[in-house]
Amino acid sequence: MSARQLAISHMGARGEGVADDGRGAAIYVPYTLPGETAEVEVHGQRGWVRKLIGTSPERVEPQCRHFGRCGGCMTQHWAHAPYAAWKRQLVVDALARRGLADIDVAAPVDAHGAGRRRVTLTVDKGKAGFMAHRSHDLVQVEECPVLAPALNNAPAIAVALARVVGARKALKVHVLASDTGLDCELIGVDDPELDARVKVAGVAEAFDLARVTASGDLLIERRRPLLDAGGVAVTPPPGGFAQATAAGEAALAALVVPALEGHGIVADLFCGWGTFALRLARQSKVLALDSDKASVTTLDTAVRGAPGLKPVVTRARDLMGDPLTAAELKGVTGVVFDPPRAGAAAQAAELVSAPGVAAVVGVSCDAGTFARDAGVLTDGGFRLERVVPVDQFLHSAHVEMVGVFTR
Repeated sequence: MSARQLAISHMGARGEGVADDGRGAAIYVPYTLPGETAEVEVHGQRGWVRKLIGTSPERVEPQCRHFGRCGGCMTQHWAHAPYAAWKRQLVVDALARRGLADIDVAAPVDAHGAGRRRVTLTVDKGKAGFMAHRSHDLVQVEECPVLAPALNNAPAIAVALARVVGARKALKVHVLASDTGLDCELIGVDDPELDARVKVAGVAEAFDLARVTASGDLLIERRRPLLDAGGVAVTPPPGGFAQATAAGEAALAALVVPALEGHGIVADLFCGWGTFALRLARQSKVLALDSDKASVTTLDTAVRGAPGLKPVVTRARDLMGDPLTAAELKGVTGVVFDPPRAGAAAQAAELVSAPGVAAVVGVSCDAGTFARDAGVLTDGGFRLERVVPVDQFLHSAHVEMVGVFTR
């Protein structure tokens, strides 16, 4: 490695400061800000700050003592206004690269709320935490200020559960703060012995956990974990996906549901356990599909227990490899799709070919694949009316977005 003095020109898409190496190539330096100068250890295109020489007036005191070692947050040292502008610009730039430079992109909705309600911790050798930035080194954390208060004990819970199941290697523990208590999933633990199950029950009692599962296998349920989806109580499947914050889910729903008002039949593609489908069913008939069978079963159960909803038809289907065809969309006039980070280009192409589909709402956590899918839709005759970023991943480079398409 060599030490060099570098000027940080702008913030990169992953939340790292970017400097020019003097030959037109970029060097990425985490935990720096635009306008700063630093003495940097350089290795290839990566740099690590040895000493800050000139600091930005936008620099603020990080709220977490682990910041700079833990790789979970990248921008706690940045004032909120320029941080929010950067997040919006990530979406603007991604759209521009796809030829969609004149789209109305709103200021980000602050959806941090009470904090993130789910976390996946790595436990190894009695310590729980997150990996350092661009590293496999585990940084132990005792607390995490971006988490909801209900998750204050998550590191201690993860360590206790790993200990009683006798984990001999690094183990991941997913903890969700449901409305009725913490729901814990041990990832990669298969069929614990009876003695371990008894000890898990003791941990659940000590920490007042609602449920503990291991690779989907129920170890103990002291009460059903419940999440509210627009007035419908849902018990999520073990380790199942949930929006990062409760405020984020509410913000996304507030954008999706009104955009599809007035449509008799809507399709919710990549529906999960029904974040949107259950709300949409108060105004429309819903066709809901997802590849995860457990989530589809959860949605079906929630529908049967919720009075006053319009009919919801659920199907388990891999929409990435087998998208819903134009013929199968007959009768559907409105669609929402919320795919994994890889996006849904094949499904977007089928929506273009479905003449009856007049409105599409795209939800995504990846600006690049969202822009690609938006390009498929707009090339096929849809108009992208507006895009609203939703920031439920505070201090990270991740940004959610909702785009409304019409034709």
